[in-house]
Order: sequence, then C-alpha cells, then structure tokens
Amino acid sequence: MKRKILIALGIVLAAGTVALATGAEFTGPGPGITGNDTGGIFPYSPAVEGTFQQMADGHCARYGRMAKVTSVHRIYGDYVSFVCYDRPGHFH
Repeated sequence: MKRKILIALGIVLAAGTVALATGAEFTGPGPGITGNDTGGIFPYSPAVEGTFQQMADGHCARYGRMAKVTSVHRIYGDYVSFVCYDRPGHFH
C-alpha cells in the first residue's frame, strides 16, 4: 500500500515539475491582473493606491475596450475588480 502511494505521489510531483518547466500558467487569482476581455481583478495593496483605473485601462486596452473600476476593497490582500466594455460605436 505504501509503495502505491509513493508511486502516485511521484507521478503527481513529476507532472507538476514538467508543467512548471514548460512555462504552464495556472488559472485563478495571482500576483498580477487576472482577467479576460470582460474584466478582471487584481490584489489590493497600498502600493497601487491611486492607480486602479490606469491598471484596468491597460488590461482592457489589449482587447480594444475601455475599463471601469467597479469595486475597491481597501484591505490588504483583498481585490480590486473592474469590467471592460466596448467603446461607443465599436462592435466586436
């Protein structure tokens, strides 16, 4: 039984090492902006105070869209959220 557990653990660790070595990214919130063309979130810290809109604008501009910050929780480790929307007269 112990041998089977050790073999399974070795396979899991090897798969994780291969994923990291190939530059695979994992889903979920991380240290930077997590999002797509509809919006996203990024962690709040006092260092980003006052730059929320610029960070959201930069993310949404990659998709040719505008940004609106929808929520700012000024608690370290909580998140700032935003949405991306189409420019007036612009269709995807």
